[in-house]
Amino acid sequence: MKYYIAFLFSFLFFLNINAQQKELTLKDAVLEQYGKFYPEHIQGFQWIPGTTSYAYLENGTTLKKASAENKNESENLSITEINKTLNSDLKWFSGMTWKNGDSFYLTNGNSYYLYDYKQKKGLLVSKVDEASENSTLQNETGNVAYTVKNNLYIQKPDGTTLAVTNNSDTNIVSGQAIARSEFGITNGIFWSPKGNHLAFYQKDETDVADYPLLNINPTPGELNSIKYPMAGQKSERPKVGVYNLSTKQTVFISPTGNVDDYLTNLSWTPDEKYVVIAELNRDQNHMKLQLFDATTGKLERTILEERNDKWTEPEHPAYFYSDSSEDFIWMSEKDGFMNLYLCNTKKGFVKQLTKNKWVAEEIVGNNTKETEVYFTGTGESPLDTKLYSVSISNGKQTCLTETNGTHNASVSADGKYIFDQYSNHETPNVAQLLDKKGKTVQTFVKAENPMADYKIGGAEIGKLKSHDGFDLYTRLIKPSNFDATKKYPVLVYVYGGPHAQLITNSWNDGASLWMKWMAEKGYLVFTLDGRGSANRGFAFESVIHRQVGTEELKDQLVGVEYLKSLPYVDADRLAIHGWSFGGFMTVSMMLRNPDVFTTGVAGGPVTDWKYYEVMYGERYMDTPQQNPEGYESASLLNKTQNLTGKLMTIHGSIDPVVVMQHDLSLIKSFVDNEKQMDFFVYPMHEHNVRGKDRVHLMTKVLNYVIDNNK
Repeated sequence: MKYYIAFLFSFLFFLNINAQQKELTLKDAVLEQYGKFYPEHIQGFQWIPGTTSYAYLENGTTLKKASAENKNESENLSITEINKTLNSDLKWFSGMTWKNGDSFYLTNGNSYYLYDYKQKKGLLVSKVDEASENSTLQNETGNVAYTVKNNLYIQKPDGTTLAVTNNSDTNIVSGQAIARSEFGITNGIFWSPKGNHLAFYQKDETDVADYPLLNINPTPGELNSIKYPMAGQKSERPKVGVYNLSTKQTVFISPTGNVDDYLTNLSWTPDEKYVVIAELNRDQNHMKLQLFDATTGKLERTILEERNDKWTEPEHPAYFYSDSSEDFIWMSEKDGFMNLYLCNTKKGFVKQLTKNKWVAEEIVGNNTKETEVYFTGTGESPLDTKLYSVSISNGKQTCLTETNGTHNASVSADGKYIFDQYSNHETPNVAQLLDKKGKTVQTFVKAENPMADYKIGGAEIGKLKSHDGFDLYTRLIKPSNFDATKKYPVLVYVYGGPHAQLITNSWNDGASLWMKWMAEKGYLVFTLDGRGSANRGFAFESVIHRQVGTEELKDQLVGVEYLKSLPYVDADRLAIHGWSFGGFMTVSMMLRNPDVFTTGVAGGPVTDWKYYEVMYGERYMDTPQQNPEGYESASLLNKTQNLTGKLMTIHGSIDPVVVMQHDLSLIKSFVDNEKQMDFFVYPMHEHNVRGKDRVHLMTKVLNYVIDNNK
């Protein structure tokens, strides 16, 4: 019997050890990071309006509804039941949005449904044009605004279609995002709170240059042109239209400055009388927050102004926390960090609500008493994202999610309960319900490591100092069988530009799983978030102004010196890879510091900022006419003679963001200087390679590194 037990124990131990030896394939690493390797989590959590009840999805096909105050109040509703009631063929609870405490909307393609949870009844609210895009539902009325090509329409529940615009000139585009989606602009349609008016962006692109993209699908191929305003050239002319559904008339709001200034961060006042717009000059150093009359389109007053000799970048619309108040919250980094300010449409600036030396990220709501506002922010560690409340009367601030990590949290309408879903370096995922004091009321999920059975290494998070004293966060991924007595080659993965942060206190630390696959091939994979990157404050980011690529490279070289100091790093076998701004950084390093890396792979690289678009490029570099020295210094086209290592650049053939002119101009310069390099095109892919073809991309990138970094 003892022999049998010992044998069984040994056999089970062998099975356990064997289970740990699963090999991660590159295909799985690329395609399954958010599939089978994504930790268990709660999907689609929403607080039900006006209640302390909530709903979330299970497998996308079952709605779970429960009460925060009474655990016994819970119900399930399947998508099958919904389809029987609606006579629909919904596959899951797509586009689910609660209208009120009893009913919610669902979408299926161009169809909108309303389902009454209490009465178990539903109806088709609207079915919009098959060719529609940018569809936007007005919650109270059920009206849907949408675009077809360059025009804007409204579909009403009674089947009536209203043509808001009717422009035969395709250069006049209505209802779509403007300014190439900069300044936080992601849409072009803005319903008023009660749905009596529709505000929308309109852009006149007549003067914007056409940029040709080759469509290889027809025979012969066709040139499809996009509007692409390059730095220093003519740009679009924006307007905001306000359509009155009663009078069926539109008034237009134009910039009060130059015709190509920016109109951003649009919001409505709760009474629907006014539209609040951040108006920004083209130089992006002077912002006026303007109040416009929604009936006449005329400027009522300037609420506040901000100036900065580098840039001012409004990213968040005015947040009105009361249905009856003129008071609102404005987010600004004018004191060096993004903070919250109490303002008034008549009085302007009232007081600063938060005075943190860290970054507030987003306002997520307020309580029904209108006494406090909830927002997310980094807190003391820029790697975290936490939820905070701030009192509007006295500015008292409370952290509602104390555990370090990256939190996705929301608060019930009465402010008593918090849904908190978070992960960190050690924790795959926890989803829980908290009370206002942070006590756990209910735990929904405490996820296990989905990769526990795989042979895979871990990451070390560190911190270095820049040459002028800033903290620079690092991530070093090692193989599972790491041996400190050996010498390892290193792949540095870089982005390095604004609005991005590669290292976070979250599960996998912000890393892609292909990095851990690469580590198992005998590599160390290193990343450093340098100056210019997000969530560190204005001074950290704005040092790049008029000299993109200079301070960023200095910071990356700090990382290189650190790597060389490690006894287990082979300092003669360093490679670098990045995409977009990271592609720019990769080529910059290979040409400006040519003896550091043996090998570089740059995807979609900016190679000369004069080829990049107006809105982003001019913010950081001004125009080529204003800053010729900066453009010359940042350009890679005049440095190709310096290449000593192996370099491959990669581009999507129809990239509308970093257009192919960047790469082709770079290649021409290499040819002119009789320098060999490699180039690969992904036909009919845009700025990045997505879908199954991404496996091909990462195979090509990593094989190139392995084959050449010797």
